[in-house]
Amino acid sequence: MEFKLKSEFIELDNLLKVLELAGSGAGAKQIILSGAVKVNGQVETRVRCKLRLGDLVEFQEQQITIALKGDGSI
Repeated sequence: MEFKLKSEFIELDNLLKVLELAGSGAGAKQIILSGAVKVNGQVETRVRCKLRLGDLVEFQEQQITIALKGDGSI
């Protein structure tokens, strides 16, 4: 799956909420702190980790690639 950036970055907890992989901000925080999310192959426990173009997020059986918006702008 691809997530298309609308700005320079998206924070990890917000990504989980936007993609409805977490029901709330508190739920996203709990998921991240539990060590259930990997960013670029490494377990990520920073709730506000900034995800940028090219990053790969893994959660459960989902793989999310951070991509540019369709028009080439960030």
